[in-house]
Amino acid sequence: MSSIGFPRAVDFPAATAEQWRRAALGVLQKTGAAGEHATLDAVDELLTTTSYDGVRSAPLHTRAEAVPETGLPGLFPFTRGGRASGSVVAGWDVRQWHADPDPKLTNEAIRADLENGATSLWLALGEGALAVEALPEALDGVYLDLVGVVLDAGGGALAAADAWFALTEGSGVAAPEISGNLGLDPLGWSARTGDRPPVELPAIAALARRCAAGYPRLRAVTVDATVYHEAGGGDAQELGCAVAAGVAYLRALTDAGIDVATAFGQLEFRYAATADQFGTIAKLRAARRVWSRVAELCGVPDAGAQRQHAVTSAAMMTARDPWVNMLRGTLACFAAGVGGADAVTVRPFDERLGLPDGFSRRIARNTQALLLEEAHVGRVVDPAGGSWYVERLTEDTAQAAWDWFTEIERAGGMATALAGGLVADRLAQTWERRAEGVAHRRDPITGVSEFPHLDERLPRAPAEVAAAAPRGLPRHHYAEAFERLRDRSDAYTAATGSRPTVFLGTLGPAAAYTARATFAANLFAAGGIATVTGAADTAEAFAASGAPVACLCSSDRVYADGAAPAAAALAAAGARRIWLAGRPGGYDGVDSYLYSGCDAVEVLETTLRDLEVP
Repeated sequence: MSSIGFPRAVDFPAATAEQWRRAALGVLQKTGAAGEHATLDAVDELLTTTSYDGVRSAPLHTRAEAVPETGLPGLFPFTRGGRASGSVVAGWDVRQWHADPDPKLTNEAIRADLENGATSLWLALGEGALAVEALPEALDGVYLDLVGVVLDAGGGALAAADAWFALTEGSGVAAPEISGNLGLDPLGWSARTGDRPPVELPAIAALARRCAAGYPRLRAVTVDATVYHEAGGGDAQELGCAVAAGVAYLRALTDAGIDVATAFGQLEFRYAATADQFGTIAKLRAARRVWSRVAELCGVPDAGAQRQHAVTSAAMMTARDPWVNMLRGTLACFAAGVGGADAVTVRPFDERLGLPDGFSRRIARNTQALLLEEAHVGRVVDPAGGSWYVERLTEDTAQAAWDWFTEIERAGGMATALAGGLVADRLAQTWERRAEGVAHRRDPITGVSEFPHLDERLPRAPAEVAAAAPRGLPRHHYAEAFERLRDRSDAYTAATGSRPTVFLGTLGPAAAYTARATFAANLFAAGGIATVTGAADTAEAFAASGAPVACLCSSDRVYADGAAPAAAALAAAGARRIWLAGRPGGYDGVDSYLYSGCDAVEVLETTLRDLEVP
């Protein structure tokens, strides 16, 4: 016993896996997830989850987990980080994104970012963004020996590279002090557009050779895997596509006479970081593990320390209740830092509403500053290392990514897999499963599919959604189905002066109906549909609501005797459709049911049709 009379941890007997399973089985049986006669052997399978690209996660992880040796930070296989010191010395690179076509405004925003914590810049160039010839004005006053610059010019990458070299050569800064990336990624551009790469691979090799010879801190190639993430791909698919593209670039560089180790040093990889913090941590660790295996097979294992740029996911950003994006961005940034990313970009929370303003850029910067300076996230190298769960998830993600990469290689390589539709078809299948999970609210989206705010006032109107190129991979947002429903409701409200409304007919005492009435109101609000509550057994309340659709709300016990008579009364009063909040029970007069796990998008689309909302 301890000195103050309380037992110490060592005084408690060690728990066993069997005890845990027995306790878990009891909970599963109480919730109905397991049958009365289920055995302990069924617990693991019942609680195992599977990611959208097939990676399974067991519910319990122990020291007995058999995972390969992860090595030390900064050493092969680089699972624990590409640098021995991680971000401990200077933190990770805080990289700010700029896409405003006005060079004067861009320069003002860049200066504000650099004066307030940003350490590098990521510039969108070309159509709809900053003109290549405006680079000098946009970067006026920027110390290029202190600030790395990453270019993102898509089909105009060669012109952007020429402009960049002209700018740096006239800046007076010595070439060895210039850092960043030229952003050459013809395969990524082809994936987005469906067109032939605008940059021939020999041109990439020439620029890579120029960087390696005179600009030791400047890389030529960016492998942007976010295009595969935004098309709906899972983490392992994103990694597999990235490795396949990276290998294609290695072949191009080495075929042009660049030695293998130098070729590895010319690549930087860009990944999406999501609010699934453990998934993101494992993804970045797995990416380094897989890429180190490529380096090992190429005979240069020590060159396999993958340079990583993590960007908070565009797919997870919402146009509705955009302030919640601050929380998503914080989680994603935290995961990127813990996962060992070398550079991190936090998207402004109002990105879906158009170009960000100074406030949202400040929040994006300060999210990273807070995590680095106040939360000290960068002070520990690979803090997730040694976690049985993270190590297993890392290894399984790496294996799934390697399997997908080798499938692409067997199909002829990344260019062939893109042109032949293999990549598009596989990502589309994953997106279909993901969209189903969102529609059934197994993957809740706060502020959109859960806890929506019907009367919210956005800081400005949502921007037009840029259509994906006809032949390119699609660009999805997880919330898109619900947001389309909200758009329809808003248009109807603007045209008629009133929001589409459903009558919630309550039965029995408040204790019986409150939970399901709250559930139903939340679900209907996700589609922009208001609700009015009243007693279901009085036709007058339904008529007074003016709503043509009704939903019964109460407990199963009350439904047993009261659902059918109430449904008959509502039908007689003119209800076009009568929903019941609860599992399907065959109640007379009830047309449809809504319950936890139902297809909420289908429920809302049906209701909007019944309410004659175009």
